Amino acid sequence: MEPGEKVILDFFLRNLDETWEIYIQPHLNGLRPDFVLLNPGIGIGVFEVKNWNLDAMADRVESRLGKAPILLGKNDGHDFMLKRENPVEQIFRYKREIQDLYCPRLDGRSGFAAITAGIIFPSADDDQVRSLLAPSLTHRGMTKFPKYNPVSGRNAIMNDDLATVFPEASRSLSRVMTEELAADLRNWLIEPDADKVQRRRLTLDDRQREIVSSRTTSGFRLIKGPAGSGKSIVLAARAARLIEENKDVLVVSFNITLLNYLGDAAVCDNPRARCSGTWLNFHHWCKRVCQDADMEEEYNTIWHGKDDIPDGALCDVVGKALDQGTVDTYDAILVDEGQDIHPRWWNLLRRILRKGGEMLLAADATQDIYDTARAWTDMAMNGAGFTGDWTRLALSYRLPFNLIKPLRLFWETYRPMQVADLPEDKQPELDFGEASLRWIQEEGTMVEETVFRETMRILTKDETSDLAFSDITVLVDSRALGLKIEKRFATEGIRVQHTFATDNREGRRKKLAFFMGAPRVKMTTIHSFKGWEARLLVVCVEDGSNFRGKALLYTGMTRLKVHTRGSYLTVICLDPALAEYGKTWGENESNLIRHDVTQMVKSC
Repeated sequence: MEPGEKVILDFFLRNLDETWEIYIQPHLNGLRPDFVLLNPGIGIGVFEVKNWNLDAMADRVESRLGKAPILLGKNDGHDFMLKRENPVEQIFRYKREIQDLYCPRLDGRSGFAAITAGIIFPSADDDQVRSLLAPSLTHRGMTKFPKYNPVSGRNAIMNDDLATVFPEASRSLSRVMTEELAADLRNWLIEPDADKVQRRRLTLDDRQREIVSSRTTSGFRLIKGPAGSGKSIVLAARAARLIEENKDVLVVSFNITLLNYLGDAAVCDNPRARCSGTWLNFHHWCKRVCQDADMEEEYNTIWHGKDDIPDGALCDVVGKALDQGTVDTYDAILVDEGQDIHPRWWNLLRRILRKGGEMLLAADATQDIYDTARAWTDMAMNGAGFTGDWTRLALSYRLPFNLIKPLRLFWETYRPMQVADLPEDKQPELDFGEASLRWIQEEGTMVEETVFRETMRILTKDETSDLAFSDITVLVDSRALGLKIEKRFATEGIRVQHTFATDNREGRRKKLAFFMGAPRVKMTTIHSFKGWEARLLVVCVEDGSNFRGKALLYTGMTRLKVHTRGSYLTVICLDPALAEYGKTWGENESNLIRHDVTQMVKSC
C-alpha cells in the first residue's frame, strides 16, 4: 500500500468495530478499489483513496455538456487528463457493479441504501476536496444522497471523524443487507490463492533441495516425474539460485504461457529473477536468433501459410543463424515440459551454452500431447550430452490424493502400451485437502451454459469457504469452444482473462499477458495450461477419441492442486466414447441441460 492508504487502513482499524470485514485492494472482477468494507448486518462500503497534494498538482474539473466532467492536472504549465483517475467516476462504477453484478440478489431500488461509495483524500483539506469534485458529484447525482457518497479529507481523518468518512457505519442494523448478500460479494473480494502463493518462499523437500543446490559433473541433468511432483518448481528454484549467483540464465519452454508461471515461481525465491533472467518459448528464441543474424526473412518464409511446425526447415534455418556466432550465450539453459521439445531443438540450444555451463531438461511423458516424447530414445539421449539415468521425483505433492486413482485408471484404460510416470497410489502420511471430483457427460448443445452453471455451483456450494472468483480456471480443448464459453460469461458481466483469438498474433499477445494473479476468471486451452495448477478447475473436452484428445484430457485433470480447505475439479465431456469411464467417478451427471437451468443461474 501507498502511505496514504496505510493511513486510511489505520483509521478504519481504530474506528470500526470488529463486526466489519476490511478488504484491501480486492480484485473485484478487475476493478481493484482501495478498500471494501463489509458487514452482513449493516451494509457495504467501497472507498477510493487519493493521496494527492492538490496545491502542488493544481487540479481542476472541466465540465462537458451531457458528459461526465473531466478531471485535469497541471505539470510544467501543461494540462493533462486524469479521466481514469477521477475518483467520482471510479466509485460510481464500483457501486453500480456491486449492485448489478456482484450482489444480484440485492433489491434494485432499496438496495441502493446498502452500499456506501466514498472518496478520501488524506493529504488535502476536506473543503478543498469537495470543491474540486463538486461538478463530478453533481453530474452523477451523488450530492442528493451525501451519506451514501461521502467525500472527506485529512481533517476528518486526523479527528477520527468516522461519521464524516463513513456515515452508515453508525447503523446498528439494516433492513436491506443480509448474510446471503454478503456471501455473494465475498467470492469477489477474497484474495485469490495465486496472490497468497506469490508471497511465500518455494517449499522443497530434501530431494528437491539437493537438485536445486547442486550440479552434475557434466553439467547436464534430466528430471522426470509424475504430474505434481515439483519438476517445474525445482527448475524455477534452480533458475532463481543461478541468477542470484550472477549467472546468465535462459529458461525455455514450448508453451508460451508456462513462462509466466515459472517466472512467478522463481520470483518467490529471488525478487530479481524475472528481470535478470531470460524467459522465452522455443520458437520465440528461434526468431530472436534469426533476427540477430539478419535472417528474419528466412525465418518468416518457412512459416508462411503453415499451421504445423516446419521442424526440419526450422532447424536448418536456425542452425545457419547460429553458425554466424552473433547470438547471446548463457551460463545455464533450463528447459521445462521437455516431452514437448524435440532432440534436434535441444541440440540447437546446446550451441549457445558457454563452456562449463549447465543444462537441465524436465519432462513428463504422460503429458505428451504433441507425440514428441518417443523421439527421446537412448541414442538421442547420448547425442544430447546426457550421461547416466534420469533424476526421478517420485512423489506427487500437488495432486489431491483422491484424484490419483481416477488418473491411473484413465491412463491404464486408454493408453496401456505407453511407458508412463504415473503418480503413486499410496496414502500419504498427512492427507489433507481432499478434492471434490465431478464428471458431467454432456449430451446437450449448450455446453457453454453447462460450464457457466457449474462454475456458479462451485462458488456458491459453501458460503463459509474462501473460494474466490478469480481462482476459477476453465480449460478447453479448442479455441472455438473457449470463445463460445467466454461470451456466455460476458453476458453476465463477468470479465475473463483468456488466451483465445482468431489469429496467431493476437493469440500470442494474449498468452504473454496470461497469469494467475490476474483479477479475473481464467480461461485457456489445456495446451496453454500445461505446467500450471489451479484449485478451482473446470475442464471441458469435445473430442477424446484419438491419441491427442486423451492426452489433453489427462493433462487437464492433472492441473488440479491440493488445498488445505479443499479443491474442486469438474470434467464436462461431450465425447460419448468416454462416458463409461466417467461413470467411475463418484459424482456423475448426464444430460445436464434441463429446463430449470436459467432459474438456477439467476439464484446463484
